[in-house]
Amino acid sequence: MDSASAATAGTPAPGPVPAVEESGDVREGLANYDRRAGGRVRRRVGAYVALTKPRVIELLLVTTVPTMILAERGWPSVGLMLATLVGGALAAGSANAFNMYLDRDIDKLMNRTRRRPLATGEISPRAGLVFSWVLCGVSLAWFALVVNLAAMWLTAAAIAIYVVGYTMILKRRTPQNIVWGGIAGCMPVFIGWASVTGGLSWSALALFGVIFFWTPPHYWPLSIKFKRDYAAADVPMLPVVSDDRRVAAEMVGYALAMIACSLVLVPLAGMTWVYTAVAGGLGAWFLASTILMLRRAKQGATGKRLGAMKVFHASITYLSVLFLAVAVDVFLPF
Repeated sequence: MDSASAATAGTPAPGPVPAVEESGDVREGLANYDRRAGGRVRRRVGAYVALTKPRVIELLLVTTVPTMILAERGWPSVGLMLATLVGGALAAGSANAFNMYLDRDIDKLMNRTRRRPLATGEISPRAGLVFSWVLCGVSLAWFALVVNLAAMWLTAAAIAIYVVGYTMILKRRTPQNIVWGGIAGCMPVFIGWASVTGGLSWSALALFGVIFFWTPPHYWPLSIKFKRDYAAADVPMLPVVSDDRRVAAEMVGYALAMIACSLVLVPLAGMTWVYTAVAGGLGAWFLASTILMLRRAKQGATGKRLGAMKVFHASITYLSVLFLAVAVDVFLPF
């Protein structure tokens, strides 16, 4: 190396932007891209999860485990319980996704539902429909292969009742939509019982009746709160086409039938006095909430003064505690 080369060997190469700064910009750009890409993936996954209505699934599964415990008269195998819960969650998610696909037009018109992923366009109708069918197929195959065929056929019936019976036929045509369409929400009881025994029984029918008669006084208070939404979408929920007095009066009637079914379970399943006391006390408490709502409706109360949402929240407490009592009662030593 000559003297000139030696003198300049340690000097930086000429250029407008130092190499180290360029490298830093590239790294920052890549990091920002990764964050954006990760955010898109999370949003897309969250949108598909939202299609399944996870909160609705939670309430359905709350009734499945106690039913399985009662059918077994003890703890079913952990594997069977997990298999039934996984299959039930997939099936319910499929039915809910089909519901959002079919209702995407009216979901855009209601404040409560206008942010659903098919209403906003976050997920395309075609992708939503494919997702629904995939969940449906996987859930039915799961029950057939891992649980039993009786549970599979009952699961298929539950999906069909909710998607075809409720969403496609009843919802937009009759104020009795939630009454008969609510049968789908009762099916987890049958599915749980069949998963354990391979069939059904009168005890399972009594539990089915509890949820069937519980559904109107559970859902109609929510319909009262969002009656303007349903009216805007031309969905004839009972609170849209009838006054609050009639709605509340029917809720009282359904609550009475619900309590009767909960008490019929005592002789059918040989429940102890503990369950009997809980069912009677809970039933009286929930019935009182519907009667008070009827009284307020007769006095002309509207909005928050009517207290419809208090009944809605009370209904969730009622069902959760009642089915907890079903499960606990099995293990009592007397």
